[in-house]
Amino acid sequence: MSLSAHSATAIPATAGPRIAGGSAEFKRSNRAMFFGGFATFALLYCVQPLMPLLSHEFALTAAQSSMVLSISTGALAVSLLASSAISERLGRKPLMVGAMAVAAIMTLLCAFAHNYPQLLAMRALLGVVLGGMPAIAMAYLGEEIEPQSLGLSMGLYISGSAFGGMAGRVLTSVLSDHFSWRLALAVVGVAGIAAALEFWRSLPASRHFHPARGGWRMLPAGFRLHLSDAGLPWLFALAFLVMGAFVSLYNYIAYRLLGGPFGLSQSVVGAVSFFYLLGIYSSVWAGRLADRFGRRHVLWVMALIMLSGLLLTLSNWLPLMLLGVAVFTYGFFATHSVASSWVGRRAASNKALASALYLFFYYLGSSVIGSATGVMWGQAGWPGVVAVLALSLVLALLVAVRLRRLRGQV
Repeated sequence: MSLSAHSATAIPATAGPRIAGGSAEFKRSNRAMFFGGFATFALLYCVQPLMPLLSHEFALTAAQSSMVLSISTGALAVSLLASSAISERLGRKPLMVGAMAVAAIMTLLCAFAHNYPQLLAMRALLGVVLGGMPAIAMAYLGEEIEPQSLGLSMGLYISGSAFGGMAGRVLTSVLSDHFSWRLALAVVGVAGIAAALEFWRSLPASRHFHPARGGWRMLPAGFRLHLSDAGLPWLFALAFLVMGAFVSLYNYIAYRLLGGPFGLSQSVVGAVSFFYLLGIYSSVWAGRLADRFGRRHVLWVMALIMLSGLLLTLSNWLPLMLLGVAVFTYGFFATHSVASSWVGRRAASNKALASALYLFFYYLGSSVIGSATGVMWGQAGWPGVVAVLALSLVLALLVAVRLRRLRGQV
């Protein structure tokens, strides 16, 4: 029997219409997804500014301290695929609510870790359970929101992610500076629990989800289905390239700003994370444009914006270089918003797995390209970093141009 016969996206006759833009349910779902994106990225990245403090308290090297983040993102990337299969049986909303709540509780418990291995174990578990949120959220929106309003909804989810990524970093930085890293994690954990409660309260129940039969046996067929599609593999490649470029720039921009010719202080360099706020606007803006003009006509423009911003960072004039970072960040969240919503529309069935594959390549790109740019930083400084990232974005731009010729769901 074919995969589509058991698809979780098959719509029962009694399901009713999809959620229409401007309706009360549309506003509720958008509010819920904003909180969901916020909590996911705040819980995941809140430990990044705490790494020097962990090195001091637990007598760690910088590489050992970095494991507090990388162990979570690695576990998240792997669990995304498993979570997509689980959601095909359990449903979207229950798994997302559970993932947010347990991840928030794990963050709260991290504040009471007795040693570093215990902290790593809890962060690994956080990554595993948090895999039940990002891909499932994309699948939910693709199933429940009317196609002409999907771009806006996905943009609001991405904007919540941008705000959460920034807020988690800033909140733990301020609290750890004035109190302790343990209190900082406890506060973020409590905030995550509150976000999970609001998510549960606001998100409408699924009406277009139908449990799939087959469970884990469906995964190989699902992989073949999505990887043989004319458009999805290109979108997965785009995610790999743009996320790798984005994470790499923020990994090494601090080194550039701390050194010559700028010589900025650590506190000023940390304020660069406020550029994440641009993603709140650009993701929604790009979503609206995609709904109006079509994703194929918008995506390549967003990739070009990223590349333009990257090239501006070569300047040794600080205002122009920071403008480049801002433009680059603006373009990234816009690109991610358009591409991720396109996955939801393009996948004819098993949308959760399609979203999980997109995010799997998304996080894989950050690891692979991030390592390559680290080598180039040591050998050629910032021009070497820009060269690697420019190559990635030129390839992303070529992919986006290739997708302009795509037929079907655009």
